[in-house]
Amino acid sequence: MKFADFYIGQIIELGPYPLDEEELVEFATAWDPQWFHTDAEAAAQGPFDGLIASGWHSCCIAMRLAVDQVLKGSESFASPGLKYLKWLHPVRGGDELLLKLTVLDLRRSSKRPELGILEWRWQLRNQQGVEVLELEATSMFKLEAE
Repeated sequence: MKFADFYIGQIIELGPYPLDEEELVEFATAWDPQWFHTDAEAAAQGPFDGLIASGWHSCCIAMRLAVDQVLKGSESFASPGLKYLKWLHPVRGGDELLLKLTVLDLRRSSKRPELGILEWRWQLRNQQGVEVLELEATSMFKLEAE
């Protein structure tokens, strides 16, 4: 989508993204090798009663959905960061994840009119509608100067 296609209050729903246990363990082994992400036997005895995905993996899945279905081909080029990030519920192998994007604010930069600024909320849910991840992000878009 192009910057001009967004509007305040817009809701975009994406997915599903099917997550299997093999991918969950593979990601965690490479990037977040804590036992409750990588060791099924130990995780079964742990506080989550089984393996759970790394929260960072959940972030990557949300990013993948957003890039593939919204940001690809846009003028988006960077983000200065997140206002907040919350992992609200464990993600497990077998989950199908859906991403809801809500446009909160949309404007041209007053200091650099060639930049568009998009502030949006991302909410990742599992197949049961349980919210597993929430964040607010700012994305920047390179536009023509006015």
